[in-house]
Amino acid sequence: MFADPLTERLATFVRGIGIGVCAATLPPDTFLPGLAIRDGAILVDEARLAHPGDILHEAGHLAVADPAERNAPRLSPTPGDEMTAIAWSYAALRYLGVDPAIVFHPEGYKGDSDAIIENFSAGRYFGVPLLQLYGMSCEPRLAVEKGVAPFPSMLRWLR
Repeated sequence: MFADPLTERLATFVRGIGIGVCAATLPPDTFLPGLAIRDGAILVDEARLAHPGDILHEAGHLAVADPAERNAPRLSPTPGDEMTAIAWSYAALRYLGVDPAIVFHPEGYKGDSDAIIENFSAGRYFGVPLLQLYGMSCEPRLAVEKGVAPFPSMLRWLR
């Protein structure tokens, strides 16, 4: 359990879809402040966590990873994996009713957080074709054919 209600809410969602989230004491030199991925789980050092929304983005990486590689000691995401994790985390924040700025904060995304928010808010999505390929969501045309809601709705949260 985490003291910050937002951190706990995001962790509860991620755990609920089958990805572990654990409190941990982490060194100061983690890739993201207060956060690490190890062996298919997200480790959170709440005292060092700079942005609770990073939990959703990192969960996105685990969720879209090939299931055979999800529990590897380390993930090595490709640019396509990164785009798909961004799309996944946008779908998750919409599902949870969380402000996009919580996930897409100015300290991340190589300075492109505002552009990501603007594009996704306007329905200009990237990463969705891979979510569709993985059977996790559908672009509008296929959603109509299947009779399901299009992205940002998800058919399933794990690849």
